[in-house]
Amino acid sequence: MTPVSTGAEVLVGLAIVVGLVGIVVPILPGALLIFGAIAVWAIVEGTGSAWAVFGVASAALVVSGVVKYTWPGRRMRDAGVPTRSLVVGGLLGIVGFFVVPVIGLLIGFLLGTYLAEAGRRRTHADAWRATVHATKAVGLSMLVELLGALIAAGIWFGAVLLA
Repeated sequence: MTPVSTGAEVLVGLAIVVGLVGIVVPILPGALLIFGAIAVWAIVEGTGSAWAVFGVASAALVVSGVVKYTWPGRRMRDAGVPTRSLVVGGLLGIVGFFVVPVIGLLIGFLLGTYLAEAGRRRTHADAWRATVHATKAVGLSMLVELLGALIAAGIWFGAVLLA
């Protein structure tokens, strides 16, 4: 097979950058976009080393995806914050995103989580403490996913530079 052109590699790189942004600003499925971009590159490149890069990058994305859901979830359970509070926060975050673009996502998440916890907890301080735990868990989840995506992107970028 012929090697991927520089223009095609730039497009794959741009898709990876958009995926990274999609992890930080959860509008797009960032990890999935990065996975797809590297998969397309490996298919078009068609070499054994391209498939090895795809395999290692995929492993980084899968491992970070598993850790993203298990580690923060366990920390929330330990803090006594139920998944229901996150769901309410997430739903209000989505509504908030459309009411006040981008920043409304954070405001809606905080408000929704607080309201869900205020219904369960006796005091404002307890509800706020649970909201802070939930927010930290979501932040940790985002950082874990970003780390896996950066590793995958770095592996791809290194392969492109070495080719």
